Parts: sequence; structure tokens; C-alpha cells
Amino acid sequence: MKLIRTACLVSAFALAAPAYAQETADQSAEAAPAGDIVVTATRQSTLLSKTPITLSAISGDGLKSAGITDARALTTAVPNLSLTDSGDAPRISIRGVTSTDTTEKGDPSAAFLLDGIYIARPADALGSFYDVERVEVLRGPQGTLYGRNTTAGVINVLANRPVDAFHAQVDATYGNLDTVDVSGMVNVGLGNGLGIRAAANYQRQDPYYTVSGTSSRVNPYRDAISGRLSFGGDIGDLKFVIRGDYSQTRGTGVNGNLVTLDRFFDPASVTPTHNPVYVNRDSDAQRELTVAPTFRNWRDNKSYGIMGDFTYDFGPVQLTYLGSYRKTDRDDTRNLLLFGGLNNSAFFFGTFKQDSHELRLAFGQGSRLHGQVGGYYFHENSSLEYNLGNPLSGLVSPGAIGFAFPQGPTVSRSKAAFGQVTFDVTPDFHLTGGIRYTHDFKSRNGATVLDFADVASSFCGALRCTVNENIAQKTWNKTIWKVGFDYDAPGLGLIYANVSTGYKAGGFNDGCVSGAGLGCALTPEALYYNPENLTSYEAGVKFRFSPAFRLNASVFHYNYDKLQVSQAVSKPIPATLISNAAKAKVDGVELEATLQPSDNDKFELGYTFTNARYADFTPNPVDYPTFNFNGALLDHAPKHVATAAWTHTFPLGDAGKVDVGVRSRLSSEYFILDLNNLSQFRQPAFTKTDATITYTAPNDRYYVQGFVKNIEDNITIAHAASGIGAGVFIEAPRTYGVRAGVKF
Repeated sequence: MKLIRTACLVSAFALAAPAYAQETADQSAEAAPAGDIVVTATRQSTLLSKTPITLSAISGDGLKSAGITDARALTTAVPNLSLTDSGDAPRISIRGVTSTDTTEKGDPSAAFLLDGIYIARPADALGSFYDVERVEVLRGPQGTLYGRNTTAGVINVLANRPVDAFHAQVDATYGNLDTVDVSGMVNVGLGNGLGIRAAANYQRQDPYYTVSGTSSRVNPYRDAISGRLSFGGDIGDLKFVIRGDYSQTRGTGVNGNLVTLDRFFDPASVTPTHNPVYVNRDSDAQRELTVAPTFRNWRDNKSYGIMGDFTYDFGPVQLTYLGSYRKTDRDDTRNLLLFGGLNNSAFFFGTFKQDSHELRLAFGQGSRLHGQVGGYYFHENSSLEYNLGNPLSGLVSPGAIGFAFPQGPTVSRSKAAFGQVTFDVTPDFHLTGGIRYTHDFKSRNGATVLDFADVASSFCGALRCTVNENIAQKTWNKTIWKVGFDYDAPGLGLIYANVSTGYKAGGFNDGCVSGAGLGCALTPEALYYNPENLTSYEAGVKFRFSPAFRLNASVFHYNYDKLQVSQAVSKPIPATLISNAAKAKVDGVELEATLQPSDNDKFELGYTFTNARYADFTPNPVDYPTFNFNGALLDHAPKHVATAAWTHTFPLGDAGKVDVGVRSRLSSEYFILDLNNLSQFRQPAFTKTDATITYTAPNDRYYVQGFVKNIEDNITIAHAASGIGAGVFIEAPRTYGVRAGVKF
């Protein structure tokens, strides 16, 4: 294939990316061979090379070297992962499986975890990466051990734990877009295996877009401060950590980096059942917001939480408790560009609370039959109001000054029992089976209302008139399972295969069933939508032919049923409707190779083929009975992606070393579904290349690095839509700067 040949050509002259699989901590380094890493993807510590799951693990040092400062940047380092910002929250796509409903009632298709704690609201996934031990990305359904909403996979961000020693570190970055990123950490040993660790981070950045004829301030796009305090350690048979964190995010990034559709597509081509025509423009024109905001975007969001992770070794069994409470307060003012040009003020405020508790019992360590069983409880409660101000409110009802959606309480509860066991047929051949039963409950009480300045202009004799109520309540039950085997072939490496299932809970749209309340006129079929289900068949290898050559490969097939798709509509009132597309299929191949011909040179090559397509999807059989998306690609699922990198180290003897590196990523075209227009927006094929040059002092005491990302300055599409919310969210242009750090 032409793309593979191009990747091999790039590898011949590319200068390299940082090594992503590095030792995670002193104790892990002792157990992990060179180039390997200790992970907890199976909820127990195992070597990456011996874990029969398709996953990527990036150490904290690897994150810093690659300039990965938040979850969005993981796209450049993890195969078949796309994490895009659409304003309110990121949307995670793994192997084409994704979710577009980021509202308070929606669920992601990939679970985002902080230290093993499930984070329900996607907006909270945009926190800064600082003082991180590693990030693990598990591809494919992980329902047995991680639960519902892991249809696509899992992203788990693990912070460094406190240790009984003194450590301190400061890192700082400055770059274009007036980017500032400063983090610091202090760890103090308390004796007897205990320690306390404090870490903090500050981030600032201007938006990716530029504004012509600006009438309001647009800087900064992001202004965030975060802090984390941890206490814990190892006391004999008890290993624990208690952690509290706080963050405040401000800036104008409420609506993301949004530009009008005409920056990328011919407006005349945006017609029903026809894919819009992509227009080639230079990057400066693509980044230009041609409609200056009348009202200033601004957000002031606060999030904090406390968690505890305790494991006690009783000898025959190990008992683990993992619990957390989190709260997020959001306060946004927004300038909406309705239909791509109409400035409109809007306001959003809300409170989101969640708590979760998990109890796991691991048994059989060192025996032929070993595994773990456990129980899980999750509860979320939110209350919010989204108010579309003027002029839209006046267009909906003359004299109205507000068109609002007060929602709350919205409640989600999930209870589960699970177990997974492995039987060692021989020391090298293992069989694994797992099962999980989940009971989900969701409810909401809310309304659609109109606000008026005086009673005389209202139609209900009050300043706030209810148009219709939003009343819904439903439960779902599901049993998911996994079976598989792995074989550690002597002198070669790991061979594994498994069949697993995934499940994402169903939900409800705005409104209520006829007779349930004011303005209720829906049938149950129109109000509620069904859960998603996915069955995955996967096989892979993790081979190490020599210390200089590693190869990871996997093949997979998904049967994806009742996937949930969203559509923004303007009639009878603006709303987002979720429905179940019939079926989809996903077939793929993932290849990763590492070659290290010398101590100073390292090559990395990667290739993914993903054929993620709708198998049976007719979105509007009434108005367009012959139109369907059968065979069309799922969102953010390019068929071909190739990566190539080369790192070269220049030893300087007693003076330290210099590392020079370049990593290039080539992607074929991908598409973004637009149900408003019964079409797909197309992002053409592109390349993005990153380069670094790093000086590191002896004993890693300090480093200084220059970097540039997206050398080609290719502006790619994160999300696009027509209709009431028409526009394109863009990804980062070329960025460059310098970063430095020192250890004490």
C-alpha cells in the first residue's frame, strides 16, 4: 500500500520521538526488563509485554518528552485513538467506536479514569497531566473488570504515589500562542514506609483561531490551575494512598476552537444526502473566525475530589477498596454562532456530583487457579440550567428574553458484580474467563421554559413559563463476559486471543411520555433509546526477537449493535435527539515495531488498518426511504494510519547527552457524521510531524528541550456540523517552544 511505503520512507530520515515505555518507578524498574513497563490494566501489576490485552502505556517521562500535557494530545502517541475537543467536552474514539452525547444524561463509549476512578462527565477529562506516573490506554471492550461504558476501551491516568523519601521537581514550558505550562512537585518521606506528596500545575494558552475585526476579547483560551495532595505508602501488608485534588479552569474556550463552515467547505454543497465539498485553503484562512463574536465567551469551572485506594494482603487473598467523591461546578457565558453567523448570548451553570465504591478480592496468587471477584457501586447527581438568551429567545417567542432548559435532578446509578479467573494449564499456557452483571438506573426531572421581562408580555401570566416538562426514568440490566487464552512462547513472546463483549447504558431524549406532565406528547419509543452492545474477536502477539527488535501485532473484528447517534434539531424547539443506528462492523489490524540497532539509535514504526463502517443504518426512512449510510465509515476512523520515528542520542561523556528526534504520522481521510444534513464531513488525508532536541545533564539533574509540533501546519477537523450549530472545531496548528526541568 502506498501509505505503508511512505511510512517506511519517512523512517529512513526521521529523527525520533521519545521512548514511551519507560520504567514507572524505582520498584517497577527492578522488575521490568529494559524497554518494558509495569502496568495495571488487569487491575493487578503485570509487565506490559506479558499482559494479554491490546494496550499502550506511556510513562510520565514519555509524556513530558512528547509534550503531552492533556488527554487530547494522546492521539499522536496511541494507535487507533482519536480524542477531539468539541467545546463542552472531548469526544473519545477508539477504533471508530465513539459517543457524541456529552450532555448530563449521556455516557461516553470509552471510560476515562483517574487513578482507577471512573469520571462520568467528559468535560472533566480535560484536566492537566502533571506528576503522572503513566497513562494506560486499553483498546477494545473492557467490561468484565471495568464495567459499562467501556465499549470502545479505557483511558486510565495514574498519578505518582507518595514514597518514603525526599524528591522535588519543577518543569516549565513556554511556546507560541502565548503558551505557559508550569508544574512542580515535592515528596517528603515520613518514615516507616509513609510519604506525603504535593503537586501543582498552571496552564495558559491562546485559542487556535484568529478573529477578523474583533469586537470582543478572545484571550486566553485556557487559564487553569490545579493541585493535588497525596498521603500514603506501604506499611507491612497494607498499601494505600489517600488523595485530594482541586482545579479551576477559566478562559474563553467554552465553544472550543470553532470557525464557520465556509473555512473548510463550500456552503452551496451543504445539502441533504450530499457530502459537503471540502475547500482547500491555507492554514491562516482556515483558522480565521470571519464572524467576530458580539458577546465574550468565558468559563469559570471548578472541580475537586477525594479518593482512597487501600490494598491489604491477607496472604491467601488480597482485599482492595477503591472509593471516591467528586464535585464539579460549571459557570459559562457563551457566544453562539447560530447557523454559522447569528451571534447569540447564552449561559450555562450547573453542579455535578459523583461517588463510587469498588471492593475487589484477589485470590490464588502463585496457584494454577487465580483471579479476582468484586462489587461496584456508582452514583451521579446533577442540576443545571442552559439558557439561550437573545436574539434566539425572541425568535422563539416574541418578548422572551430567555429560552432555558433547567434540568435536575438528573440521576444515574449503577450496581455491578463481577469476577474473572485464570487457569494455568501449563506455566506458559493460560485460560481466562470473566463475567459481569450490571444494573443501571437513570432518571431526570427538568423542563423547557421561556423567560420574560414582564408579565404582560408572557403567555402564562408569569415571568417564567414552562413550555414542556422533561420527565424520564428507566432501568437496564446486562450481563457481559470475556473468554480468552494466552501463551508465552519460549524465546519468542506472548500470543493471545479473546472474545469479549461491551455494553453502554441506554438513555432518554428531552420531553416525556404522553400524559406524564405538561406538554408531554412522546411515545416511549421516541423518548427512550436502547443500550449499545459490542462483541469483539481479537488475537495478537507481543514478540521480542532480541533486545534490539520488538513486534506487537493484533487483528480484530467487532459486531457493533444499536450504536447511539445524535442529531441537533431546531423544530419544534432546539434539541439534541439520540437514536439507535441499526448495526456497524469494524475490522482492523494494528502493527507496532521497535528497532534499536545501537545504544544511540532507536526506530519506531507503526501501521493501523481500520475498516469501521455502518452495516445497516437508514436514518430517515420517512422523508428519504431509499437513503442509507450502509458502508459509510464511522466517525474519526481513518482506514490507514502510519507512524515512523527515529531517536538519536549524542553522548557528551561527563557533560551529559543530547537527544534529537522526529516523529511523523500519516493519516488517510476520515469522516464526521452530520445527521442534520444526512451527510458526512470529510477530512482529507494529511501528515503531521513533531521534532525535539533535548539536552540532559548528568544523572538527569536537569534538561532543556526545544520542540515543534505539526511542522506542516496542517489544520485538521475535530468536529463539524450544519444547521443550528453550524461550524467546524479545529485542532492545533503548528506549535513550538522550549521546555526545561530540574530535579532536587
